[in-house]
Amino acid sequence: MSAPLPRTAELRQSDTVRLVPSRFAAREESVLAGIAESDAHLADLFALEAATNDRLRAQCGLLPGIGVDELVFGVPNWRLVNAAFTHARPEGSRFNGPDRGAWYCAFEVETALAEVAFHKAVEYAEIARFDDSVTYEELRADFSGEFHDLRGDARFARCLDPGSYRASQKLAERLLEAGALGVVYPSVRRAAGTNLACFRPAAVGHVRRGAAWRLTWSGGPEPAIAPERRGTRRRP
Repeated sequence: MSAPLPRTAELRQSDTVRLVPSRFAAREESVLAGIAESDAHLADLFALEAATNDRLRAQCGLLPGIGVDELVFGVPNWRLVNAAFTHARPEGSRFNGPDRGAWYCAFEVETALAEVAFHKAVEYAEIARFDDSVTYEELRADFSGEFHDLRGDARFARCLDPGSYRASQKLAERLLEAGALGVVYPSVRRAAGTNLACFRPAAVGHVRRGAAWRLTWSGGPEPAIAPERRGTRRRP
């Protein structure tokens, strides 16, 4: 007998928040267009990028974890949507492995900021230096559909382990095989916060840009967080 899956709930959630580094969200078109000397030069640059860029490889059907038929095209910010699913971390994340990413977002901007701050602090702890200032931009999205829900379900407590993704990645594999849209779960990094991991690019609706935020570390793991005005230039 197979292990049970989490219950499902009909979700209608607007204005979820995904934070991406400003250097990735700054423009929708390729940055290569601005450095090419001619159309032929641009074609060569695109060919070079396509050989190393997982999003472009996926659009050609060359990634094992996601098919080109699952990607989205022609809608606002479609490249940013596809990038979430094709640029997975080598070790994976809470609800995805290394071969296929997911669209992670939060129901509250405070939760999204807490998640980003935690993961950046882990990176700085590895080099024993908390001295940096980075900007993130909001990608707002709406969701409507039936999602698996871990909130209040003690059977899946191990999927919310603060120090391990083992159980949650195994669950994600089973959910993907079952055709799930994604999973709603309590934030591990902010009490009372709620996160969503969407497994399907087509389920990420009405993606638009929101506010920008600057996170500044000055010697400790907790950053100062402040809104960033558009066009503000500070040290990277």
